[in-house]
Amino acid sequence: MEISTQPPPPSGPADFQKLLDDWSQAIVENDADKIRHFTTSDWQLVDTNGIIPLDRFLEVVKSGDLEHDEMTHEVTSVQHIHDVAIVVTHGRNHGRWQGKAFSADEWTTEIFVWQDNRWLCHHTSLTPRQSSGD
Repeated sequence: MEISTQPPPPSGPADFQKLLDDWSQAIVENDADKIRHFTTSDWQLVDTNGIIPLDRFLEVVKSGDLEHDEMTHEVTSVQHIHDVAIVVTHGRNHGRWQGKAFSADEWTTEIFVWQDNRWLCHHTSLTPRQSSGD
């Protein structure tokens, strides 16, 4: 892994929106190699069931146990602390887990680090959104 010698460029909501759109497309394509391109090697996902490390996530993608038909993010906040960006989004996705359909409407908190002269996601936390009654 190359240490970034350049400071991170000014990056705002539009920059992270593009990055998340591209990463979401890789997930919808169930392409483990493309998915890995957007993360650090020790990325982890935290959801209501606990911590899911990158290797486990990629394993269920490769096996076909987890499939996404659609995934969208709307970036609502970007905060920078040196070489770290904390990005909050309103995320929606639809797919199948072991053949059973699911839909999710959630807040996502993504922690990106500036590494190898690009932004890589190090951590993702999912928080289910409360229904507005609509």
